[in-house]
Amino acid sequence: MFSSPARRLVPIVAAGAVLAAAACSPGSSGGGGNTGDDGGDVTTVTFRLWDENAAASYEASFAAFTEQHPEIEVEIEEVPWANYWDQLPLDIQAGEMADIFWTNTSNYGIYADNGNLLNISEVLGDDHDEWSAGSADLYTRDGSLWGVPQLTDSIALFYNKTLLDAAGVDPNELAWSPNADEDTLLPALQQLTTDSAGVTAAEDGFNPDSVDVYGFNAQNDLQAIYIDFLAQNGAQFQDGDEYAFNSPEGVAAFQYLVDLINTHHVAPPAADTNANGDLSREYFVQGKLALFQSGQYSLPAMADIGEDFEWGIAPMVAGPEGRIGVVHSVAALGNAATEHPDEVAEVLAWIGSAEGQGYLAQDGSAFPAAVDAQQAFADYWDGQGVDTTAFVEQAAGQTTPAPLGPNSNAGLNAIGAYFGDMFLGDIPVEQALQQAQDAGNEAIAE
Repeated sequence: MFSSPARRLVPIVAAGAVLAAAACSPGSSGGGGNTGDDGGDVTTVTFRLWDENAAASYEASFAAFTEQHPEIEVEIEEVPWANYWDQLPLDIQAGEMADIFWTNTSNYGIYADNGNLLNISEVLGDDHDEWSAGSADLYTRDGSLWGVPQLTDSIALFYNKTLLDAAGVDPNELAWSPNADEDTLLPALQQLTTDSAGVTAAEDGFNPDSVDVYGFNAQNDLQAIYIDFLAQNGAQFQDGDEYAFNSPEGVAAFQYLVDLINTHHVAPPAADTNANGDLSREYFVQGKLALFQSGQYSLPAMADIGEDFEWGIAPMVAGPEGRIGVVHSVAALGNAATEHPDEVAEVLAWIGSAEGQGYLAQDGSAFPAAVDAQQAFADYWDGQGVDTTAFVEQAAGQTTPAPLGPNSNAGLNAIGAYFGDMFLGDIPVEQALQQAQDAGNEAIAE
């Protein structure tokens, strides 16, 4: 989905090439001037997103919608991820933004605050299908809902069954803790990590400079790793819109992760994972990583494993306060400047429904936010011999919010350099967290 873990939480699905870069805008289509097969007027509603695979699923969904609503057609415009966020404010300012458009939690707040969005609480009210726990909360600001949840991701643990069976490790029983007496994760990782001579990290003579198999993807990964570890130790990433990770509980969580890399050598070096956020996933696929904590977005890559080894999906690693995972959603926003508010409301209702989102799940490439559509995703992967129950259960379990706020991206960019150096071991954890929190909060206040 992305080239770096911090960006992984942002888009949820991979960026693609332009499908229809010159598609109609609210101010250019006129909508009501088209003529349908029955001679009546047809209104065109434009829908913008950044992913070509999702675009194909939406094409099928909107075809079914138009069968039920022949007076409305939905035209998809795809703007690639590399240009999406630069183009969005320009098009809103120029009055050329699509009627409905995708966003993530880091980018919608400023448009809600500026009055650019339809109030979904008013457009849909409570008359909609059930969505994943917490997904609507991510797009609720000042008491109103501003986006219709579309895709969602929860976190679970991919495991190499062949390696774990050989080491006698049960992936369902793994829990980390700053208290060594309660920590079952580190001992397991030391058994699973081996050097080129076959010596484990639990044994004398282990060579950390020549590791063949690492235990776990402890790394600078916001979505799959450190927001979860923070929450599991009673810490917060944010308090309101401000960063709040520099607490005793936050320091302990980050120290644990940094030590897995630099003290115990049971996770790939940060110099490598900072440069390539997908390296741990690549190592898992190659059989060089025993445990890989990640989201549904990593499932398609597992097809490359073939028959090289057996693998499965277990619940995410637990912490002192249990299994608490970040749940992030992509949402569809309604443009307040649309010329077709009634038709846009019909489309928003459709893409918020289990029927409308079922097309996003049927090929296993996206986990829909509509709860009643999620079985189609599970059924697809069941057909591939993959049990995705752990993802579904985590999405319905204890969750912690993804980054929020009108200037969230600016804040994440400000903290990024400090976190990179912290995972390298170049800056002490407590110092890095203080500097990062100060820089991040300064950036979001500007």
